[in-house]
Amino acid sequence: MIFNSSVNMLTKEELIKIYIDEFNASPERRLMIKGEKYYRTDNDIFNRKMIRYENELPVEDETKTNNKLAHGFMHTLVEDKVNYLLSKPYTLSCEDEKYLDAVKNVLGKRFQKKLTQLGTETSNKGVAWLHVYIDGEGNFKTMKIPSEQCIPLWVDNDHEELQAFIRYYDVEVYEGKDKKIVTKIEYWTPENVEYYVMQDGKVILDAEKYLDDDNNYDGHFKINNVPSSWGRVPFVPFKNNNFELPDLQFIKSLIDDYDLTRSDVANLLEDVKNIIYALTGYGGENLSEFMRDLAYYRAVKLDENGKLNKVETTIDIEAARTHWEALKKDINTFGGGVDKDSDKLGNSPSGIALKFMYSGLDLKCNAMEDNFKWAFEQLLYFVNMYLTITKQIASDKEIKILFNRNIAINESQVITDCQNSMGVISKKTIIENHPFVEDVDEELKQIEEENKSQEADMFNNSKEGDE
Repeated sequence: MIFNSSVNMLTKEELIKIYIDEFNASPERRLMIKGEKYYRTDNDIFNRKMIRYENELPVEDETKTNNKLAHGFMHTLVEDKVNYLLSKPYTLSCEDEKYLDAVKNVLGKRFQKKLTQLGTETSNKGVAWLHVYIDGEGNFKTMKIPSEQCIPLWVDNDHEELQAFIRYYDVEVYEGKDKKIVTKIEYWTPENVEYYVMQDGKVILDAEKYLDDDNNYDGHFKINNVPSSWGRVPFVPFKNNNFELPDLQFIKSLIDDYDLTRSDVANLLEDVKNIIYALTGYGGENLSEFMRDLAYYRAVKLDENGKLNKVETTIDIEAARTHWEALKKDINTFGGGVDKDSDKLGNSPSGIALKFMYSGLDLKCNAMEDNFKWAFEQLLYFVNMYLTITKQIASDKEIKILFNRNIAINESQVITDCQNSMGVISKKTIIENHPFVEDVDEELKQIEEENKSQEADMFNNSKEGDE
């Protein structure tokens, strides 16, 4: 959708305000915020209040035991996913090696770290946004923008082309000695960016911004002080899946029930004592005196026909334990996690067992990997633009990105398989799959040097023998 005041009879500022209000109230944004909270183990159980009824109305009862046990399922699931898919260095390949080196140089060494940050963001929020810009020194830069600050305006229903982009965020400012929160707004198009603020419930131009630079309307950056633009909205979406849903969507109710039932049992254990005393004809004045006498004298006062009976109490939590185990299994199944039950897999699981254990995580990573490869293609547009602008090597050759998954393996079995493959497949393929090798090219160079050294030693020994 694009702003068209002649059709909508609304100004651009009024439309921006409508979009922001709608997004603030949307379930998508609430889920983004909730996803990050659960990643930080700030689960909904912390909001639970114990109640009692007074005059048939519920009121909070702060005297009741209220354990709040939050479990970090989301943190573990997201960390496993990101580390599995994105922790190992990615591989870029292209027929034009000089062009490939130029692209690697533009992206920089820290882009690997940026990918892991994007992986965490998109897992928690459904989509992560990477902002592309040129800094004051003329360097190509990227910055991850919190997704809850971003409102994309798409051209198509498949969400593949941006028509415009709204980013809004709060900043603290001082008016005299008073501190206040001001909402800053950026409206990006393929040609330029405009700056606004929210004031008294209305969107107005950011006068302070334009006092600093009266050319902000003209382009995204400047070349030799001449305004220029990317020709596209400089934001790249890294999607979690085709529906842009966060991982929490599929398991939140299961995590909440696990937190709740574990907390309830903790309350029960804290409230219920192991021994209950049933008194008949107590000769004292109150229960406090009874407990004091029992603790100090190991005896209590009773009337002539008084009795003291002891009632043993036990808690049967087997049903709850069975429920928890079922919940954990469901969370791993529907959350695409890894079942790390060593009792079932043994201390040294086979390759087949490991593949089965990681099958759910593999499927979940497939969706994110496909979307990340598409996002990388969009990012390359801006990289090529930068190479052209800075008069570096540019090419129309395709660059492919390969995400090297951090797959758990049985090292002993893999080494044996590599040895058995000698003479059947190439040495390079064997070295690529050997668990001790991190850099294949470096390992091949090292092997070549060692072979040359051995040949030299054999030659020298042979020469000495002839003498």
